[in-house]
Amino acid sequence: TFIKVGRLADIPVGSVKVFKVRGREIAVCNAAGVVYAIDNICTHDNGSLDQGELMGCEIECPRHGARFDVRNGEATEKPAVLPVDTFSVRIDEDVIEIDA
Repeated sequence: TFIKVGRLADIPVGSVKVFKVRGREIAVCNAAGVVYAIDNICTHDNGSLDQGELMGCEIECPRHGARFDVRNGEATEKPAVLPVDTFSVRIDEDVIEIDA
């Protein structure tokens, strides 16, 4: 079930915003104009990914530098080896909806 979380205008290109959806913190990332949604928790040490830097399609955990691909959740830089959960996103006019 898709849930409305915000508007495109809320998340400029290159930024991340967290929304609480069904008790989970989901980081919505605007990577070069494409919106992705991932779990906001680093699989290495539970750090908040939204506090890190979004670099292209990768987000870096601010604690130990682990990186994840926001398109598929895969860990791209150690110390993380496990992926983060990802969620389907759809845009209806200017409204961002997440399937979570």
